[in-house]
Amino acid sequence: MDASNTKPYNLPSDAVWFITGCSSGIGESLAKLIARSPNRLVATARNPASLSYIEDGPDTLKLTLDVTSKTAIEEAISKTLAKFGRIDVLVNNAGFELIGDTESSTDEEAHLEMNTNFWGTVNATKIVLGIMRDENPKNGGQQGGVIINVSSMGGFMGFPGGAFYHASKFAVEGWTESVAKELPTEWNIHFCIIEPGGTETNFATSSLREMSHRHPAYTNPKYPTNSLLSHMRNAENRKHWTRPDAVATAIYKLVSEGKRIPIRIPFGADAFGMISLDIENIKKDLEEFKEISLGVGALEQMDSITFLKKA
Repeated sequence: MDASNTKPYNLPSDAVWFITGCSSGIGESLAKLIARSPNRLVATARNPASLSYIEDGPDTLKLTLDVTSKTAIEEAISKTLAKFGRIDVLVNNAGFELIGDTESSTDEEAHLEMNTNFWGTVNATKIVLGIMRDENPKNGGQQGGVIINVSSMGGFMGFPGGAFYHASKFAVEGWTESVAKELPTEWNIHFCIIEPGGTETNFATSSLREMSHRHPAYTNPKYPTNSLLSHMRNAENRKHWTRPDAVATAIYKLVSEGKRIPIRIPFGADAFGMISLDIENIKKDLEEFKEISLGVGALEQMDSITFLKKA
């Protein structure tokens, strides 16, 4: 556990939230919630017209932002500082899922997935870290803040057909854990990876992008990717998915309660159950193949666990 995530975080009453991907789904629901709160809102989307649901006012800022552009991220954050002077909560939410046969994927498709889901998160976070540390205390706030990186239960386990999506979310989770452990406690910067399960957004429709080509060897409708696509596109199978406003409420509760913020947290019974089951299966494999694992290297290597726990 990183040091900052052992301490409570107290959200300022006039906190500034910077949220990416606010055109729909979780981003839209969270933006609406913050707009109704005493906090201040910076809502971003690739198409500014999609933010018309947010009323203009002194405590809101609507910005055009394509997270695949580092320059666009820098410009959006610069405009935020010009208006509010600080950023207390960054929510890296923008993303999509590319699905299809990995064997027939193109480099362009794979790179766009990684540039949106992973590098967008990285580039926004790197800038905001310095703002939370150095600028927030100068502009009526406190040093520190919270960085929420929206992953999914697909950032903990993989499913058929989404290899590059899962790669991007696994990358976000590993990167977040590492960066969180770099930061001194006194900076008061807290990271949290949220892992929603099935959510009633456009994730299964317009945000789900099929690869441009399907390999002829994978056309059988009973094959894993096709079965999963069929399941996801059946509205009946999505009727028990979590509502995005419930996810938004959980995010706000997590940040605003004045308690410790965990490095990761599943949202929804499906995410909690499937991640718990995956952990159990990992433990089973560890025990079943323990003899082989410990047969590599000296048992004295176990001493390194003590160092890692302190790190």
